[in-house]
Amino acid sequence: MADSSIFTGPSGFQPLRLLPEWAVFETAARNSPIHDHSLRIINAAGLHVDVSGQGYSDALAEATDALLRARDFGLMRDRLLQGGMANVTEERAAWHTALREPDPIDEVAAERQRLTEFVRQADSERRWRNVVHIGIGGSDWGVRLAVDAFGYAGAWRTVHFVANIDGHAIQGGLAGLDAHDTLIVLASKSFTTAETLENGQRALEWLKAAGVENPYDQIVAITARPEVAYKWGIPRNHVFTFWDWVGGRFSLWSSVSLTTALSVDTDVVAGMQAGASAMDAHFAEAPVHLNAPVQLAMSGIVNRSVLGYGSLNIAPYDFRLSSLVPYIQQMEMESLGKSTDLAGGAVEIPTGPAVWGMPGTDAQHTFFQWLHQGSDGAPVDFIVCQQADHGWPEHHKRLLANCLAQREALLKGKSYEAALQQCLDEGMDNDKAHWLAHHKVHAGGRPSTLIVLPRLSPYALGALLALYEHKVFVQGLVWGINPFDQWGVEYGKVLAKGILDELSGAPVDARHDASTAHWVEQFRG
Repeated sequence: MADSSIFTGPSGFQPLRLLPEWAVFETAARNSPIHDHSLRIINAAGLHVDVSGQGYSDALAEATDALLRARDFGLMRDRLLQGGMANVTEERAAWHTALREPDPIDEVAAERQRLTEFVRQADSERRWRNVVHIGIGGSDWGVRLAVDAFGYAGAWRTVHFVANIDGHAIQGGLAGLDAHDTLIVLASKSFTTAETLENGQRALEWLKAAGVENPYDQIVAITARPEVAYKWGIPRNHVFTFWDWVGGRFSLWSSVSLTTALSVDTDVVAGMQAGASAMDAHFAEAPVHLNAPVQLAMSGIVNRSVLGYGSLNIAPYDFRLSSLVPYIQQMEMESLGKSTDLAGGAVEIPTGPAVWGMPGTDAQHTFFQWLHQGSDGAPVDFIVCQQADHGWPEHHKRLLANCLAQREALLKGKSYEAALQQCLDEGMDNDKAHWLAHHKVHAGGRPSTLIVLPRLSPYALGALLALYEHKVFVQGLVWGINPFDQWGVEYGKVLAKGILDELSGAPVDARHDASTAHWVEQFRG
């Protein structure tokens, strides 16, 4: 790994609001409206990232360069990609990029080979027609996304996902399966995740109740703490590892992808890793003005911290990418949901937006009204594949047309004069036309990005996910926050453990607020 010292800048860390470069950037951003005649498309690892729907000016481009220099972007990018201490509050690297290098370090190569051999043997023996993947958060969403994307038309193995601690989740995940032909995969970085271990215990009991002779032989663990999995009873040859320097929400690139490989083949996993690696190379080498993750990040900072948009909408125009929204939602909101800077002070500038959405065209019939005419609105990332993998070209033409039309409507809007003329052309009487035209006005000028994949290949999906990963890194760097920790999540876990003890009979903590204390007493019964 590279230099592991904590970076505080040449003369100490400076909060963003105090940087003179930020003041210049903010002014340039406010004076750089969206122009529908400016075409700006970046080609990155096979993706076309069209940022024409974001504000731009020469002054903003210069201010962007200056702000990134003030944050030592080049140094910090190298530190991330070379395994230096990027996660400063936990004093470790965030080296997920090492998991997808074409010529990885020995320990990564060895674990990658173990996974491949495990899947090949299982396939050759036609073992485990059912896989129950038990994990939550980063140990769930990435695998779910890959299986949805490439197994949507069916595979010879059926995969069930169980994440939630709600007993209905594990009950439904096991329902109707043949226990003798089912593999249980437990994915947890620490192997202490309460939801995963509790659901895993129920799965173990289910195997035993079905008369499985050696139930632990049908359980696999994926963790950064293999010794804990061994103590749980899982055989050593069924424990796959990743490392402390891999954040949970980036663990898709590790052995967590075992379920993906069992469902849709090891070639899919390899293809996603290759696409992500290509985006890593683009991020490392492309100049700032042609660097897709950087431009996506800086547009997002303009929209959130300068223009005040509180959320970001993700609109994948591909049915197979239904799980992309929660995947990006977790990546961005868990990474950028911070209000304390690296010096321990308040950022005092709006940071990570709420991330939400659903696939188009369903989204158009759900919330696009709000995007077009709501008082707040939100920037939109449109994601679409140029080519479809089905045999109905008319469907794909309609999908593409809807995607482009919705984006153009956000960009151009509709003036009162245009709306009035439309009403008059429809034969409406003058008074009604003047009244109704107000209701048909679209403000326009609402920011969006269009990301075009040639088709939904593993390579393209891997590149897309890495694009968002590096975008998050750049935004964390500029805002001066650590995107790789998650102390807010940890605090809730601690409180939940105490309340669980109380629900099980321990004395109720008098420090609870009145409402919590009331419901602890009610639920104890």
